[in-house]
Amino acid sequence: MGSAGVPVVVGLDNGGTSNNATVLTVDGRFLVDGLLEIPSEVREGPEAAIEALARALDGALAQTGVPRELVRAVGLDTPGPASATGVISSRGSTNFSQPAWRGFDVRGALERRLGLPVVYHNDGNAAALYAHHAYFGAEAMNRSSVSAIVGTGLGGGVVEGGRVIAGAAGMAGELGHVHIPLNGLLDPGQPEPTCACGFTGDVESVASLTGIERNLLPYWLTRHPDHPLAAEPLGRAAKLVRGYGERGDALARDLFAQQAMALGRLFTLAANFTDPHAYFVGGGVVEAAPEFRDWFLATVREHTVLREEQAAVATFALVPERDMAGARGVAIAALEALRTVPESSPLVS
Repeated sequence: MGSAGVPVVVGLDNGGTSNNATVLTVDGRFLVDGLLEIPSEVREGPEAAIEALARALDGALAQTGVPRELVRAVGLDTPGPASATGVISSRGSTNFSQPAWRGFDVRGALERRLGLPVVYHNDGNAAALYAHHAYFGAEAMNRSSVSAIVGTGLGGGVVEGGRVIAGAAGMAGELGHVHIPLNGLLDPGQPEPTCACGFTGDVESVASLTGIERNLLPYWLTRHPDHPLAAEPLGRAAKLVRGYGERGDALARDLFAQQAMALGRLFTLAANFTDPHAYFVGGGVVEAAPEFRDWFLATVREHTVLREEQAAVATFALVPERDMAGARGVAIAALEALRTVPESSPLVS
């Protein structure tokens, strides 16, 4: 429960089906240990979704016993694409498919509804920010990292000095659409993978659930025509394949080895572009049995080409508490925004 009289910020993680919320005190203590989920109502349109976010905030305060007058700011994340200020792409997105969402200022609308300052990040950036601060702690403001979050697509973020690099239009850290070399990654005769965005050979076309369904599984089933997954609808088979990977199945391990190699090539580009202190991997692919996730992370590292000097200081790790990382990340961003004078002290105890 909350400490009497201590101001807080609230983090709200908006998804296609659910909102999650957390509460962070200004002295860096999270007051919520698990998920606080309610329906996000995004399919009902912007007005219903904003009200659902307001209910998520009220629910988090009720759960923690914090009076609303102690809330100083709110952090919000949503799936992208969206601008750095929280305006949903004019072309829409997978999670915001109704025409009313196109070009909608979700951050501004929530700020007006709550009467509180709202800080925005996309969900990949939010998870990257939490991974950075959770791992580095007191040194977070003096470190850099790159995170790849493998989900339906591939999200992520670049953090420098404890802060997300947003870019001029808010599109920095869209790691899923970085092109990677395919030579040596694909089997001989394996078709070049295509992404829903229209690119060929970007990271998301390989390292994502969509990439599995669209590109990897159709090929690997031709190599293993008698595999049990061949009898399943492709969308269902794509969701089941990780379980086979956990059990050491040959088809699944070959498929996930390609995903890990793709992430290694992405991190190799990052090593030569930003030279971060840490490389984080998150998402469903590593929310798995310990042997599988350790194998996957080790394979990513094996295919990340670092110079000797970089290898001596680089860290590879998993994004912690994946389901809570988004809400916690934007809570950290909201707390940082409250600081009018930059500080080097940690944002999270």
